[in-house]
Formats: sequence, C-alpha cells, structure tokens
Amino acid sequence: MTKPLQYDLIILGATGFVGGIVCRYLLSHWETATGENWAIAGRSQAKLDHLVQSLGPQAAHLTTFVVDVEDEAAVITLCSQTKVVVSTVGPYALYGETLVRVCATTGTDYCDLTGEVQWVQQMIQKYEAIAQQSGARIVHCCGFDSIPSDLGVYYLQRQSQQRWGEPCIRVKMRVKTVQGGISGGTIASGINLIQEAIADPATRQALRNPYVLCFKPNNGSDHPPTLIPIQNDSFFDEWITPFVMAGINTPIVLRSNALQNGAYGESFQYDEGILTGPSIAGWLGAQGMKWTLDLMALALAIAPSRWLLTQVLPQPGEGPTEAEQQQGFYDLRFWGQTASGHSLMVKVTGDQDPGYGSTAKILAQAALCLAKDKPKSSLQGGFWTPASSFGQDLIQRLVDYAGLTFTEENGFK
Repeated sequence: MTKPLQYDLIILGATGFVGGIVCRYLLSHWETATGENWAIAGRSQAKLDHLVQSLGPQAAHLTTFVVDVEDEAAVITLCSQTKVVVSTVGPYALYGETLVRVCATTGTDYCDLTGEVQWVQQMIQKYEAIAQQSGARIVHCCGFDSIPSDLGVYYLQRQSQQRWGEPCIRVKMRVKTVQGGISGGTIASGINLIQEAIADPATRQALRNPYVLCFKPNNGSDHPPTLIPIQNDSFFDEWITPFVMAGINTPIVLRSNALQNGAYGESFQYDEGILTGPSIAGWLGAQGMKWTLDLMALALAIAPSRWLLTQVLPQPGEGPTEAEQQQGFYDLRFWGQTASGHSLMVKVTGDQDPGYGSTAKILAQAALCLAKDKPKSSLQGGFWTPASSFGQDLIQRLVDYAGLTFTEENGFK
C-alpha cells in the first residue's frame, strides 16, 4: 500500500522575493483552518527561520527543509514527501534542471514561474517521456507568463464554441493597461537569456520560432512572429508595439492547442501586442516603447553596460514593495475570429501588479489546482500547459481567490 504523502505543496525557493509573497498569500488564503498541509524549502536554515518569523504567529507550524537545488539526493528526499513541488528558484536555465529531472523520475507533480522558452524546450525534449511513464505532471509558466494569456485564449474559445459551435482560428491579445514593478530575479533571468542567445545559435532560433514548444516546431511558417512589428491594429483602432512576454506566451498558447488535439483549429494563429493609442501620439508611444526595449536588450548584451545596469537595477531578492504590488493591475483584451467570420472579444484583468502580487496568487492557485482538483486518474503524466492541464478549474479558482476576472465584452458579431 502506498504511503500517503505528508504535504500537498512544498514551496522551494520560499526565501526568495516571489517565494515570500507566495507564502504570505497561502497563509491568508489556505483552504483549511490550520494550513498544516504545506511546507517551505530553501538553501539556508537561517533565512527560512527569518521568513517564518516575519510571517507572524500563524506561520509557526510551518515545516522547513534545507535543500540545495543542485543536490539531487536532497531533492529526491524533498519530492518523496509532497504531491506538488512549487519552484520559484530562477533563473531556471541555471538552477532548474535537477528538480525537473527528479520530479519527472519520481512521479512528483511540479509547477514553476519560468518565462525561459529555451529552457522549457530543453526540459520537454529531455524528460517528457520519463514524466509520461512515471505519472509526473510538469506545468511550466504558471505566473503572469503565461496563465492570463493561455487561459484567456481558452476562455475565449469556450465562448466561441458555445455560441457558434466553432473555434476562433485567429486570436489577438492586446495589453490595454498595465502597472507593475520588476524584481532582481526577473532581471537575472533576462540577462541569462540574452547571454545564452548570444552564445548559442539554437537558442536564438528557439526565441524566434512561435512553434518551438509544439510537436512539429517548423509547422506554420506563415504564423506572425512572436514579437510583432509596430503597426496600426484596425480592429482596436490603435497602434501596437511588441509585448516582451509574447516570446514565451505565444509558444505556450500554440502548445496548448497542440496538446488539445488542435481544438483551436489546425491553422490557428495567435499574437500579442501592447496598445499605445490612436493617431500620431499612439505611433510615437509605440516607437518609444520599442526603442526602450531594444536599447535595454543591447545594453544587457554588452559586458560594460550590463555591469553598470546591474549596479542600479534591483538585485535578486529585491523588488516592488507590498504597497506597489497592491497598486498594480492589468487589463488584457482578446479578440478572436472564426473561420466563418464570427468574432468576439473577452477581457482578462488582475487586481495587483502582474509580475509579483498577481503572479504569486496565480502560482499558488495553480499548485492547489494540481494538488486538489486533478487526480492522477484525470490527467496523465507529461509536460502540460496551464490551459491543457487546468482549464476551467483554474479559471474558477483565479476568479474566486486570486483577483482575476474573465468576461466577455460587448461587440461580438
């Protein structure tokens, strides 16, 4: 008889910036009165003790585990005690592989916050067959990238099927408004990604290929690029500029379609952009944002300017204050059109800053969904996306507990 696992969740990287926010959220939103079914892990017992103390008396019950993510034996011991491991330890390309390998081998479910598409591709190639055999459900990208995008498309497609009996074969996501800060961990991941792209032609190719996470990566050469050019969007009647997170969101959405057996259509296309307004002011705004993005990437690619930037930008473990997280928000619009010409739009919003306050709540609810709503009998092992694994169950959790909304907008036809 299989011994019952002691914990539903273990948060690995709890002493990091996002990990601490996840812990605070779980303490205030856990479904049981005592919260005895989750634990925290990190590299330093002193930092774990400090975190528990900072969380207040309600955290006194929390079990702590000292684990180095590169110590395979320690990671195996950790995984043997929990249904789901939640990893906030990035950059994942530097620190994430051992945990994914152990989870895939031992059948332990896993979710994380990565936005590193090249690393996700590598993990799928190396460990998907192992996870399928062991029963481990591995779900990457369970934060702002890429759950609002992936579930926004999923929600839109459900509305389209219910209304017209057919999917939208063309979907555009547009960032209408967003406010939020940036943490040192995100900056570190971005720097590592740029350095990998400079050193490795395969990484550069992966970043340009929207189908990189699909079964046939070269399929659909006519698909829009992940970072679309500045253009005037006739449907929204505004100028748009590239959205940096499209580099991971678009491959995840396309993989969701593949994992759902082409439910969105074999010729499905998806792109993302930021709305900057109409007329010349919108065009200038689009150009300004694009130049800022390009110059930042260039500066991070050159060693002397990269060093200078790292002296003034937030360091790992630093990020927006709690007040800044509370003041943040986002409003995303999804427009879709079916093969027969019907169209509709849905709106997805979040009530805190996307990268941290909202992301922490999204990650926690994704992990709870995996632990509590998805028995092994209902979802087999493998590398899944949020939409293909969680679907409506997670949408409901996000609406009920995480401050997100999913609504259909007027104006469909």
